[in-house]
Amino acid sequence: MNLSEIGKKVRLERIMNRDTGRTVIVPMDHGITQGPIEGLKDMSGAVNKVAEGGANAVLVHKGIVRAGHRGYGRDVGLIIHLSGSTGLGPDPNRKTTVTSVEEAVSLGADAVSVHVNLGSESEAEQLQELGKIAETSAAWGMPLIAMMYPRGKNIENEHEVEVVSHAARAGAELGADIIKTNFTGTISSFREVTKGCPVPVIIAGGPKAESNEEILEMASKSIRAQGAGVSIGRNVFQHKNPTNMVKALSKIVHQGATPEEASEEL
Repeated sequence: MNLSEIGKKVRLERIMNRDTGRTVIVPMDHGITQGPIEGLKDMSGAVNKVAEGGANAVLVHKGIVRAGHRGYGRDVGLIIHLSGSTGLGPDPNRKTTVTSVEEAVSLGADAVSVHVNLGSESEAEQLQELGKIAETSAAWGMPLIAMMYPRGKNIENEHEVEVVSHAARAGAELGADIIKTNFTGTISSFREVTKGCPVPVIIAGGPKAESNEEILEMASKSIRAQGAGVSIGRNVFQHKNPTNMVKALSKIVHQGATPEEASEEL
């Protein structure tokens, strides 16, 4: 094992539970796409709440590290997001690289993440960037999470198993260590996604859910389909009690609890 492989192993242990090999990540990168939305106006408070709940990591853009990470409360893994676009631009699906792996290293990151929209008009450029970033990440011993979404004018259903499986596999093919993608709705269909992807697959939380039960059920189904965890943002940091919501999700992800058992945390 060379030095970069050792570094990657050490960092992965900071964002993945070493006993379960699974993770609970809370993405808080919404400020670029949507501005200072509810739940993310006080970043230090938002990070502290999910850390106290036992989140394995938070995911933020580089400028937020100084505003909301470490130096107080319970420690939590740090993932720096390298991609960006705003909802004000002509094509929000066109993600561009806004931070380098080297800068993430200097900020003390435990991992980096890249967003790719398969099916978008800028798919080729996004795939090219993913490939380059995977090469740089490997050289630095930095774990890479690829957010792989089937998203564009030719995609009729972003949660359909064939396109989600394709997106997950594409990210693994280009060197990602962990894939984040959409949940396909059922245990059997999501098992097709995890079976076809040689690296761990975690699910996105999606839009704000109507109930706690909906989120807990989705998390449970993904774990039973051999998923490696969750990366849930709005349904955590906009929850009335983010700390307890993280506790509930962690109970499912790391202890195999049922949604009913996990809901006791709420």
